[in-house]
Amino acid sequence: MNSIDLHMHSIYSLDGEKTVDELLAIAHESHIHTIAIADHNSTLAYRDIKNTDVNVIPAIEVDCSFHDKDFHILGYFIDPFHPVWDTIRNNVSEMEKKAGLKRLEIIQNEMGIKIDMDKLKELRPNGIYEAESVCEVALSMPENDDNPYLLEFRPGKKHGVSPYVDFFWEYCAKGKIAYSPIEFMSMEEIIQIFRSQNAFISLAHPGNNVKEDDQLLEDIISLGIDGLEVYSSYHSFEQIEYYRNKALAHNLVMSAGSDYHGKTKPHIHMGDCQMPFNDEQNLITYLKERS
Repeated sequence: MNSIDLHMHSIYSLDGEKTVDELLAIAHESHIHTIAIADHNSTLAYRDIKNTDVNVIPAIEVDCSFHDKDFHILGYFIDPFHPVWDTIRNNVSEMEKKAGLKRLEIIQNEMGIKIDMDKLKELRPNGIYEAESVCEVALSMPENDDNPYLLEFRPGKKHGVSPYVDFFWEYCAKGKIAYSPIEFMSMEEIIQIFRSQNAFISLAHPGNNVKEDDQLLEDIISLGIDGLEVYSSYHSFEQIEYYRNKALAHNLVMSAGSDYHGKTKPHIHMGDCQMPFNDEQNLITYLKERS
């Protein structure tokens, strides 16, 4: 376990479970001294932070597009109260609401998965039906016991450990059967916004969407990012080595984050970043210099 974790989510992310106070309590109890609550397209968490002995770096994880692919970009040391974040949150929320309805239609009509809408509305009263909650409801219904799309998401099966988030990546990500397109801002645009706030910019869990594509990664680096989230709960040992070498070759900061969500990723705990001691100390030194 690491003593620093720069990627976690609160209830202000659609797929987050914990309140800000709960995240701070977990960090304190786990002896994690530095965290960043990087909610999806939202900085509302920073309105809830009171006195704490945990060092909290203001951050956000923004959805964006580049080369016709969707990515997540992390910005640290931002001004969490700048109105640009309210604009981004509201815009993405409206798009997510429309995309969620289209996605739900595909899941029900094309995949034959039954959904109890009363349960779904109880989970998501805001009307934004993201893939993880849809999966949670679907798996709870006996009517779906034999649905072939859900067989590998049962306990003991391939996706049984983290079925909700795996459901998104298997069926709802770009190019998958239940993908519902959203026109996110470009990576160039969000980098420009981050630059205007003198932020530290890092590419989140690149193994998920770069997938060790050398040219794609080189093109992203050329946009002027500062770091790579080399150490992520998503990454295999081989991926860590690949992105670590890329960071060293381009003089980029090696960042670390568990991407802790709570029940969406029940096997991931805060501080599960896989970062060795020396690299962690280098990151801590960098953050101290920045702050």
